[in-house]
Amino acid sequence: MSDLHRHRAIADLLLDKPFVSVKELQEITGVSAATVRRDIDKLDEAGVARKVHGGIAAPDGFGAGRRSTALPFVENRDIAVEAKRAIARKASTLVGDGSLIIIHGGSTCFHFGCEMANRNVRVFTNSMPLAAYISEHGTCQLTVGGGDLHREPGILYDAACGGYTFYASQFFLGALGVSREGLLEQHPLLVRFINDMSGLANEIIVLVDSRKFSMRPPTVALPLQRVSKLVTDDGLSDNDAKMLEDQGVEFLIAPTGETQP
Repeated sequence: MSDLHRHRAIADLLLDKPFVSVKELQEITGVSAATVRRDIDKLDEAGVARKVHGGIAAPDGFGAGRRSTALPFVENRDIAVEAKRAIARKASTLVGDGSLIIIHGGSTCFHFGCEMANRNVRVFTNSMPLAAYISEHGTCQLTVGGGDLHREPGILYDAACGGYTFYASQFFLGALGVSREGLLEQHPLLVRFINDMSGLANEIIVLVDSRKFSMRPPTVALPLQRVSKLVTDDGLSDNDAKMLEDQGVEFLIAPTGETQP
């Protein structure tokens, strides 16, 4: 496949998917990771697509009216891992010992929960993957929300529950997309859960990698005015940073490539 044909094929993929990983592009094009990364650089320079950690995304503003589709947790967990782990490490510095924190489902929150697993904190989560990890590898106090198991998005939740009676220091959550309108989601269950939990915490802290600013799911789960802080990676574009500033959202940048002590 020639360079031109590969570039056209990648651009066509981004008409249907907001993000394509380097690994996926290798499988589709049959070339090496180094060649794929050169293709990504060229498409980014041409403005056809946007280079992000772990792959390539549709350019800012492209297809703003389209609906992004959530990937299964087991697939999403292995995308942009470097950025997600950097975000998790940065977010962990916001948590004080002895705190009660709520951790939402999703892959970035999973990596954050792994950082919290051996801290002196109490974690409340409805995420089955995170609860399983902490129960096996962690020492922190763990409370798991009850209800039916929804295998996708991997949470325990009872929509008929009369409400929770605790109050947390912080609620950490992710999102399928971020826009000036707020945090965007596709699954109605997640929208309901976010609304339930957001009233139970002193601070709402959003953990999203920079790809999420180009995604446009259909439903606003929470307006940006409700967000206390947002943690993202150093792939955040100047336009997205300005949007957050204009909306009055305090944001922290997690440098990628950081080595753990």
